[in-house]
Amino acid sequence: MITKHSPIPGGKASGRGKAVNRLLSEIADVFLFLSRIIKETFSRDFEFREFLRQCFHIGYKSLPLISVTGIIMGLVLTIQSRPALVNFGAVAMLPGMVAISLIREIAPVITALLCAGKIGSGMGAELGSMRVTEQIDAMEVSATNPIKFLVVTRVLAATLMVPLLVVYADGLGIVGSWAGANIKGDITFVLFFSQAFAQVTFLDFFPAVVKSFFFGAVIGLVGCYKGYTAGRGTESVGIAANSAVVISSLLVIIVDMIAVQITDLLQR
Repeated sequence: MITKHSPIPGGKASGRGKAVNRLLSEIADVFLFLSRIIKETFSRDFEFREFLRQCFHIGYKSLPLISVTGIIMGLVLTIQSRPALVNFGAVAMLPGMVAISLIREIAPVITALLCAGKIGSGMGAELGSMRVTEQIDAMEVSATNPIKFLVVTRVLAATLMVPLLVVYADGLGIVGSWAGANIKGDITFVLFFSQAFAQVTFLDFFPAVVKSFFFGAVIGLVGCYKGYTAGRGTESVGIAANSAVVISSLLVIIVDMIAVQITDLLQR
């Protein structure tokens, strides 16, 4: 006879089994969701107007945030690095060092993390609220494909606009670096830019842009998946938005780590 104080045989094992089953089920749902996106991306009747609208919301409306962040990145990096270079008598290396640091790593990762917070949460909340209010169900009943109209356009827009925002942040970061260099020095804008880009090679710029496309795809996929598969309760909208930010930010860091390893192998 099992009393209320006695442990249930196999309780912990069954709990772990349920957790594993949930994890495997979640992974299967993600792959099914991704396969539907790929299928609808290459199908006919692409929603081009909705795609342009999402590009406007993702790209243009993110410019103020990226502008301020880009200038501050270059400014802070220059102010922090200049004293160390002065001690070694290598102030002339400051523009090239800042440019390489921004282009290779700092600008892509920080821009992607900002986009994960702004774009990923927006997608999760928007699609989550549409799921809660049964708008997605209404689209399916009215023979409108919600994957093609809602998801594919957002994922492609994020994949395209995040690299453009990264390049924009690169440029403003170098402008901010020039402003920081002139706080305790005197260097012209043209000379600073020529010294900065004299150290930048194709292998510095191209891998950073390529991995930015993956950053955008990850942000769009996670945001849309969390919003599209949100629960029926109103609290699920907040859960979808929050989990979209957390998971997409983590995946951005993981993708960056993989990209750095691949780039390092190619440069050997």
